[in-house]
Amino acid sequence: MINKKVNTVEEALEGIENGMTLMLGGFGLCGIPENSIAELVKKEIVDLSCISNNAGVDNFGLGLLLQKKQIKKMISSYVGENAEFERQMLSGELEVELTPQGTLAEKCRAAQAGIPAFFTPAGYGTEVAQGKEVREFNGKMHLMELAYKADFAIVKAWKGDEAGNLIFKGTARNFNGCMAGAATITIAEVEELLPAGALDPNQIHIPGIMVQRIFKGEKFEKRIEQRTTRKRN
Repeated sequence: MINKKVNTVEEALEGIENGMTLMLGGFGLCGIPENSIAELVKKEIVDLSCISNNAGVDNFGLGLLLQKKQIKKMISSYVGENAEFERQMLSGELEVELTPQGTLAEKCRAAQAGIPAFFTPAGYGTEVAQGKEVREFNGKMHLMELAYKADFAIVKAWKGDEAGNLIFKGTARNFNGCMAGAATITIAEVEELLPAGALDPNQIHIPGIMVQRIFKGEKFEKRIEQRTTRKRN
């Protein structure tokens, strides 16, 4: 069994260079690879194209890369929580490709499965359809969407083993599941890293064949994007 373990986040991110395309798991601040994002900020890599459901918030997640002007293009489905993102988009500093959320997930999953393209009705008749092939299926118009091409996918899991097998926890699974294996190299950041074979095979969400590097993250903040409470009686 191949050992995919690397000892540090620095080692895990080796090979990421200016101008590359990265997939980053997470939904809001849930299930984001915190240590990897912090290391990307530290490495001062620029001109990145980032595929992620959203761009974090102003002072955390991908918002940290936006603050340092390290992201050239953002491919997302939801971007409403980040004022700096809005400023850069409206000023023309940041190229933005908005994609229906289900389409974004399927473009990742298609890349993961080696499927070059698929047809979907989502976005037909809107700006999303511009420049795309259109076909009719069962009386309904569909757009052809191409699978994503990314250099690295960086995902966050709850548990993993040294062979790269991953288990996610609750809703933190989100886009991590479909991004693992969807790029040339997949890096997994985990909370708990176990010896190969220590995970129950029936509980594994992503098999190790889809992961090239795995490391144990540290000091996860797990911030809450929006805390909503009710008054006690």
